[in-house]
Amino acid sequence: MYSVTVRDRFMIAHSFRGETFGPAQALHGATYVVDVRFEREELDSEQLVVDIGLASDVLADVLGEFNFKNLDDLDAFAGQNTTTDFMARVVFDRMATRVVDGSLGPAADGVRRMKVTLHESDVD
Repeated sequence: MYSVTVRDRFMIAHSFRGETFGPAQALHGATYVVDVRFEREELDSEQLVVDIGLASDVLADVLGEFNFKNLDDLDAFAGQNTTTDFMARVVFDRMATRVVDGSLGPAADGVRRMKVTLHESDVD
């Protein structure tokens, strides 16, 4: 198994509903570092797991929808607690769609697994 990881970051504002979240029920900000790992069994004919340039561009495009936005104001997330876990799923689903629709080029046809990790950054 071979893998390549691309990384980017985004900054958001949001609030949560529910006692579980304590003071995070108030509007607050977060900065996330996002890693997307692509895996395949064998390298393609050009010795690629995935075109890293395209993968980086697509990740930036996906994150651009949220970057510097208040997630509470986005219709796509109405009624949701946009936790780190929730946002990891959103990024995963959108990246997976882009793999399938060919946005990452022909090398991505061989991708068999993908992993999205969000790290809450200490950068404000």
